[in-house]
Amino acid sequence: MCGIVGIVGHAPVNQLIYDALTVLQHRGQDAAGIVTVDDQAFRLRKANGLVKDVFEIKHMHRLQGNTGLGHVRYPTAGSASSSEAQPFYVNSPFGISLAHNGNLTNYHELIESMAVMRRHINTSSDSELMLNVLAHELQKFDTLTLSPSQIFTAVTKLNEQVRGAYASVALIIGIGMVAFRDPFGIRPLVLGRKVTAAGTEYMVASESVALDASGFETMRDVAPGEAVFIDFDGNLFTEQCAHKPQHVPCIFEYVYFARPDSTIDGISVYGSRVNMGRKLGAKLKREWEDNDIDVVIPIPETSCDIALQIANELDLPYRQGFVKNRYIGRTFIMPGQIERKKSVRRKLNAINVEFKGKNVLLVDDSIVRGTTSEQIIEMARDAGAKKVYFASAAPEIRFPNVYGIDMPSPNELIAHGRDVEEIRRQIGADGLIFQDIDDLEAAVREGNPSIAHFETSVFSGRYVTADVDQNYLDKLNESRNDNAKTAKAGEQSSNLEIHNVCHP
Repeated sequence: MCGIVGIVGHAPVNQLIYDALTVLQHRGQDAAGIVTVDDQAFRLRKANGLVKDVFEIKHMHRLQGNTGLGHVRYPTAGSASSSEAQPFYVNSPFGISLAHNGNLTNYHELIESMAVMRRHINTSSDSELMLNVLAHELQKFDTLTLSPSQIFTAVTKLNEQVRGAYASVALIIGIGMVAFRDPFGIRPLVLGRKVTAAGTEYMVASESVALDASGFETMRDVAPGEAVFIDFDGNLFTEQCAHKPQHVPCIFEYVYFARPDSTIDGISVYGSRVNMGRKLGAKLKREWEDNDIDVVIPIPETSCDIALQIANELDLPYRQGFVKNRYIGRTFIMPGQIERKKSVRRKLNAINVEFKGKNVLLVDDSIVRGTTSEQIIEMARDAGAKKVYFASAAPEIRFPNVYGIDMPSPNELIAHGRDVEEIRRQIGADGLIFQDIDDLEAAVREGNPSIAHFETSVFSGRYVTADVDQNYLDKLNESRNDNAKTAKAGEQSSNLEIHNVCHP
């Protein structure tokens, strides 16, 4: 999962993009990058690390220009090489820079087509691949300028070639900024504006919270298959660029990834999580009617709103039983099982008084590998809990994600091939309950009843792009399991690569 932002303004945008990336940091902690357009040239800074570490004052001074885009990244296939940090750029035609959130499912097919087009791909990133597809389509016009119609035609041709999930934003030197979303709207993209004395400025971002942080008003979500073009004079153009768009957004954005203060596809993330708690609380009342739970405790932070609503439904006390070290990254994002295990106890510490002598219900947003759940249950017992029950706001995750979330290989998913009782024994809980998929969809859909379907492949194994078969999943498994990631990491140089137009 990654975070993207793009701004066409009438004043320098470097600080605005930096601020937006800091509030999108939860979407990727591996690398960060900003590119701006200044005097018909790209000014680029990108490197591995958090936003606050990648951009020093000297870099910000050099990132001049009234238009720019930014990206925060974590790798979906285990590569943490800084050569794959975004944005990418090509010099022809015009000069184009692109940032992308998602994953292309026909990567290998597109690589072959690039050879025919005589376009060289320098990394294994599908984002660089998408950039070259766009560049190839724009080059066909063989003109010194581009009209909005030509840009939309290029995006339409891109949509015909690439498959998977993508929300992308690109800068074209001398032309403007174009942002577009895949025909299923799997990955989010929000459009906003700010009216200034110099004119209207426009911004696109992965989440509405990025617009809030930069002082932009949310206009709407970019529609599935739609492209938005803003020229450097601040004129806005939009067009549908997919033949049969469908709205099937990723439900895991609401379960885990997005910030609670964001609104995506017309749905409040906070509101959807409250609804998840209400639905799961009702299931607990039905199925655990004779429970002996004394207190409800969330595993911070995503599940806090969910757990509070469960406590209300069960008429039980809600307590904060864990203190989170905010300077430790998300264990879900960290590569390698060993590093994940080390990080859990560094990340959380139990408040013993909330556990001692009590039967506790721990609430989390989901269970992926089960590593974190198992260790947290151990921590609760070490803190004195008599019994430890566990509730997941999401159903059992049994299948890998192919649309930009680093869900591991199936064999590393604790629910793969196991029923609820087997999972309970594996993580060491006294009781375990999962949200039903129908309840999860209903909880999120309450915010926007017009959305008929969600992308729920990690629970159901049904992939909406209809191009994912067992052969694809087998190849994905080879690249995503922890052994493969360890081997790939060992091949990469330990030297930090910095790809800059403005040198560090």
